[in-house]
Amino acid sequence: MSMLKDIASQESKMEMTPMIDVTFLLLIFFMCTLKFKTLEGKLAAYLPQDVGVNTSDAEPIEKVEIMLQVIDEGTKYMPFKADQVPWDGKNKRFVYGSDRRVRYTVGPMRTFDLKELGDRIKNMTEVGGKKRPATIDPRKGIVYSDVAKVLDVVLSAGFEEVTFVGSYEKQ
Repeated sequence: MSMLKDIASQESKMEMTPMIDVTFLLLIFFMCTLKFKTLEGKLAAYLPQDVGVNTSDAEPIEKVEIMLQVIDEGTKYMPFKADQVPWDGKNKRFVYGSDRRVRYTVGPMRTFDLKELGDRIKNMTEVGGKKRPATIDPRKGIVYSDVAKVLDVVLSAGFEEVTFVGSYEKQ
């Protein structure tokens, strides 16, 4: 009986070396039997059609460019006040008054009214049955609310593709 107790009291240790060997052999087996695909020439790439065997002239798409410029900044007021208190310059935040003037330019047409801008660009959405993209170009002094108002007008006029011009470097 003491022999059984001795055997039972001994811890059984599992040898890891054969298991590691088998794992590496399986890894080598699967790597050797794996079919390597040649991806050369089979990548889904959308290359330009104006270079190569079948060259055709790409038709330029005319954009409708809408430029926003501040003509008169108007009066600045303190935000979150019941009555319009003039801005003191200490606070970084301010609100523009109703006397602020922004000019909207589309080609040779210039206007200060958003409704007139919308009426003018409604018939510019398509040329030859193709939708035209619109570009909004805010210049120095234009705030986000001005851009949002013009974006609403452009989308309601029927434009589907609208891009924005980036900021200009300080001159």
